[in-house]
Amino acid sequence: MLANLMASAGMSDAEWAVYWTILAICLIVIFLAAAFAIILVLFQKSNSDGIQGITASSETFYGKNRGRSIESKLKKWSWIVLGVIGALAIVAYIVQVMYKA
Repeated sequence: MLANLMASAGMSDAEWAVYWTILAICLIVIFLAAAFAIILVLFQKSNSDGIQGITASSETFYGKNRGRSIESKLKKWSWIVLGVIGALAIVAYIVQVMYKA
């Protein structure tokens, strides 16, 4: 069945191996990046205060800036990981179009 599929696509054995290797690598990295993005987003602090706004807690200047710097790093890495997911999705699409033609 695989030989029939390869013959109908007009690919040699080497092209078929390269095609599936590139797609497999892209999909595995997309899966890992998506899992990492979920973890990064879950670690980010919510924008709403919720019930914490009722209590009067005093924070030091260091505590406020430390939290903001960690939040900014998490936000930056979230955007980077999501950009990697988008770029790899485009690469996987281009590989499929290139080898199907």
